[in-house]
Amino acid sequence: MKKNLATVLFVVALVAAPSAWAQGKSGDMNDLQALRAAVQADKKALVATTLNLTPTEANKFWPLYDAYQRTLDRANRQRSVTLEGSIARDTPVSDLYARNLARDLIEADEIEIKGRRTLSNRVLRALPAKKAARYLQLESKIRAYQSYDIATTFPLIK
Repeated sequence: MKKNLATVLFVVALVAAPSAWAQGKSGDMNDLQALRAAVQADKKALVATTLNLTPTEANKFWPLYDAYQRTLDRANRQRSVTLEGSIARDTPVSDLYARNLARDLIEADEIEIKGRRTLSNRVLRALPAKKAARYLQLESKIRAYQSYDIATTFPLIK
């Protein structure tokens, strides 16, 4: 039980922690370990360095970025609460509980997808297409490694 609790606390900290990004170069973000380190250091700085926004672009972009991060935080909180509840159980789950778990996880995914769609539409209007696409790619890479971390941390239900 203590091991499960430690795992839950670790994942909750990972998922629900404020997004902090990188201090280094934007460089090539294909190296997962470098990306992870940059995100953990200072996410917003990583995005700023990667995009190299003009002052006018920055005025349009950062409010969109902040709104999306709030949406991600909401989805992550829901996902964390759902997964935390499944880990806390040391007994096999009922079919009803499993259905509710699946529904809650899909709901968190839908919150994230809706937020990503809104972000995409707004960023493509606010920034030049190449910068917008670069940011959307970067955000996608970050979400992919975070999803991978969650998937490898949480055990399957019993």
